Amino acid sequence: MKILGGNILVDNKIIIRETSRDDLDNIMKLWNNGEVMKFVGFPHGLGTTIKNLEKWIIQAIKLPYRCHYSIYLEDGTYCGETFYNTDVNTKTAALDIKLLPIVQGKGIASEALLYTIDKAFEEGKAERVYVEPHKDNISAWKLYERLGFVSKPRPVYLEDNDVYLEIERDEWI
Repeated sequence: MKILGGNILVDNKIIIRETSRDDLDNIMKLWNNGEVMKFVGFPHGLGTTIKNLEKWIIQAIKLPYRCHYSIYLEDGTYCGETFYNTDVNTKTAALDIKLLPIVQGKGIASEALLYTIDKAFEEGKAERVYVEPHKDNISAWKLYERLGFVSKPRPVYLEDNDVYLEIERDEWI
């Protein structure tokens, strides 16, 4: 991992940086893509606007416990997003990742999530991280298995959902 002008170059493959206003056009395209958003309940995309995203970004990053990252190829091609959001009371961080279809299946999600998990444990002060993949998102399930996520009983403090996969800090290290 190298630092290039404030950006993090991961495995000489992708650049991960904290999301800023400069990334909003790309995030809008990602979120408005039905193929990307179908597993989170928006098969036609969100239909969001830059104005909405300008409001969103104010809440999206609350360092150190909530961080949103934009993912790029080294040549500047936008790939997608990842984030963690730590509940400081339970020290549990929710994770997510979304990639544009043209870059899926190239190892980018693995590298980006490895980075995000490290950051959630290190900077976000999480003791555990979790994901909630859609039951039909086979690619996501394979990714999370490769990274070491395991199905565990869902904590009572979280909203109901059918799926809960977790990695504890001790298991990760």
